Amino acid sequence: MTAAPPAAYSCSKQFSGYPCCHRQWRHSGHCRFVHGYSRSFTFWFRAHQRDANGFVLDFSGLQALEAQLANQFDHTFLVNADDPLLEHWRELDAQGGLDLRVMANVGMEGSAELVWGWANALLQNQESGRACCWKAEARENEKNAACFEAVPAWFEPRASS
Repeated sequence: MTAAPPAAYSCSKQFSGYPCCHRQWRHSGHCRFVHGYSRSFTFWFRAHQRDANGFVLDFSGLQALEAQLANQFDHTFLVNADDPLLEHWRELDAQGGLDLRVMANVGMEGSAELVWGWANALLQNQESGRACCWKAEARENEKNAACFEAVPAWFEPRASS
């Protein structure tokens, strides 16, 4: 018989309004062309104990995460690090034609994993392991989204009290 997981509190926070463009150069269809969306991101947080205010997480402490999202996704052009046109994109960036961001994977799945990591880096430092992000969603529009789910290794389950 498997023991029940320890009790935890959960909450979520959404950030939206990040217009950017990208391309999936390996795709055989129209996704290989430059196209854009206004991305949004939803983060799910958990904690075994609430903070002094009774919160899983005080959202005012997420300003650094919000700034990272804006820097990466607000009016930027995202390309994969292995895009064969990368040098051309770098030239256009240097000429002021676009604001380039090079990523391992510009798709929603890759973006969800990236921002999950950012959220947890912030929380590990800020909350000393009390709270974590266990799920991040990257949404390109109202129809399409991808999630990355994992509990970071440093967020150890605690016995219920």
